[in-house]
Amino acid sequence: MTNTIQGINQLIDKLKKEQSSDGSWKYPFDTGISTDAYMIILLRTLEIHDEKLIRRLASRILSKQEVNGAWKLFYDERDGNAAAALEAYYALLYSGYVQKEDPRMTAAKRFILENGGMENVNVFTKIMLSSTGQYKWPASFPIPIEIMHLPLSFPFNFYQFSVYGRVNLAPILILAENKFSLKTKNSPDLSDLRLTRAEKHDWEIQAEWRSLLSLIKEGIEDLLGLPEQLHAMAMDRAKKYMLERIEADGTFYSYFSSTFLMIFALLSLDYSKNDPIIKNAVNGLKSLKTDIDGLPHMQYADASVWNTSLINSTLQMAGVSPEDPVVQKANNYLLKRQHDQFGDWVIHNPNSLPGGWGFSDVNTVNPDVDDTTASLRSIARSVRGSPIYQDAWDRGISWLLSMQNDDGGWPSFERNTQNPWLDFLPIEKGEYIFGDTTSADLTGRTLEFLGNYTDLPKDHPAFKNAITWLLKNQEHNGSWYGRWGVCYIYGAWAAVTGLIAAGLSAEHPSIQKAADWLKRIQNRDGGWGESCLSDSQKTYVPLNASTITDTSWAVDALISAENKPTEAIQKGIHYLLNSLDKEDWTTAYPKGQAMAGSFYIHYHSYRYIFPLMALSHYHQKFG
Repeated sequence: MTNTIQGINQLIDKLKKEQSSDGSWKYPFDTGISTDAYMIILLRTLEIHDEKLIRRLASRILSKQEVNGAWKLFYDERDGNAAAALEAYYALLYSGYVQKEDPRMTAAKRFILENGGMENVNVFTKIMLSSTGQYKWPASFPIPIEIMHLPLSFPFNFYQFSVYGRVNLAPILILAENKFSLKTKNSPDLSDLRLTRAEKHDWEIQAEWRSLLSLIKEGIEDLLGLPEQLHAMAMDRAKKYMLERIEADGTFYSYFSSTFLMIFALLSLDYSKNDPIIKNAVNGLKSLKTDIDGLPHMQYADASVWNTSLINSTLQMAGVSPEDPVVQKANNYLLKRQHDQFGDWVIHNPNSLPGGWGFSDVNTVNPDVDDTTASLRSIARSVRGSPIYQDAWDRGISWLLSMQNDDGGWPSFERNTQNPWLDFLPIEKGEYIFGDTTSADLTGRTLEFLGNYTDLPKDHPAFKNAITWLLKNQEHNGSWYGRWGVCYIYGAWAAVTGLIAAGLSAEHPSIQKAADWLKRIQNRDGGWGESCLSDSQKTYVPLNASTITDTSWAVDALISAENKPTEAIQKGIHYLLNSLDKEDWTTAYPKGQAMAGSFYIHYHSYRYIFPLMALSHYHQKFG
């Protein structure tokens, strides 16, 4: 039997030392260089001369450039990512600290042109380019602003998109309608990144979709009145949607992208660059700055609630007492961030009161299921005998159960937003941007919480319906697709641990099939590793190297599914114990994802949280 005590104690000590004074953990939410590039472009466009920040962001971007001139989203992304390279190139030129003739820039330009040039980047990069005068807006955008008028009963309406999609879409609709662009005297000339002299707008929509949207637009006009008035009212609704959801730090829903877009949308509505709303938004974005390896990184969002809830619950799982000052301090932090306001989630869930938790420190109206179960795990051992904790617990459980979809599973942010129209939306990655359907990771993690932390009867419909959904949606190879992690190992871990916590026997064919799959893909060194290519290819792609986080997920799933420490488990545990101090490209490899092929997350906390979880479960079950 493997002795895991030393490794467990090492991880506990590490995490305790990293706690912030307010009780939270502020490990970076690292999303690569795109937000760094966008921050430079924003500051230069607004003519905010924060030279220290701009210069250091440029240094970080340059530090991530590959030998071939490209930038990658992840280590094994073949030659590189065209959109990231163009964003980096644009930001570096606009910064003024790197010249076009610099060999690094000529290499970047060559890579961009070899990969399709400006015309070949994704629609969101094109929106940024159009907003800053580098690319022409299309004659018509795939979604008309009049969608703001469509009622909830209509199958294609604004609130049928995910909340993440809506907060980015509202400012985009305004920008596209106004065809707004803003250049300065220092704007670089990117025209040489086009492959054709005449601008070719391959992001314009196909004739069939344009015809359908025209019919929708005309139908709204016939129902409600004059086109000009409807257009003005729709623009006003989109503006109000943004302004009514600004958080205390000035950000729009606490996301970098939506705040960036809101600033340009307000400028297109004749707001001054010095308007307090815009100045506060810029300051809110600046507050997202973190330091990684001595250089600044603009986080897409603050991840303090997510880090804190995961870490504090895992510390207690590993044996740290609920009375420990570290645990109490973290729980006090979390209690203050439980939501008591209604957000957009109430539109599809009108019979519930607030009680969830959001992802970030400043989030007040956008709770999500994952952060809610994680926060409830964190406070679970402190509930008995405490009216304050009991109230938080009851409100959290009530909100969580109310969020279950009619299909039996759980979404991330809003219930029952499944929308078959998304499959036809002519925007690449539309299902990731605009969809919030039931997912295996959210459903599995919620089942694990309800089964291991509550006294909800195992014959409760919440269990039955969720189990049915997971069994129905298992992949042929035995895995499950995880929406917010990479990807199939993550989904399998969440599903297996959730199903067993919900009362499914470890001998069930579905559990055995998942366990057999995990054993088949184990690496020779005892670890596991999955490539970010899995989500784009929609099938498991091995990384051909092991990561600490993947190994932790796989081992934890096998521990829950086996009644003895099998060879696969033992090899996985040995890999973890021998890798706790490891530092190489695998320890920086993204294990979170938000949009296939475009947006990946390196959670700096995961390399400590999930090994501690797996080692603790091993010790508790097998000694």
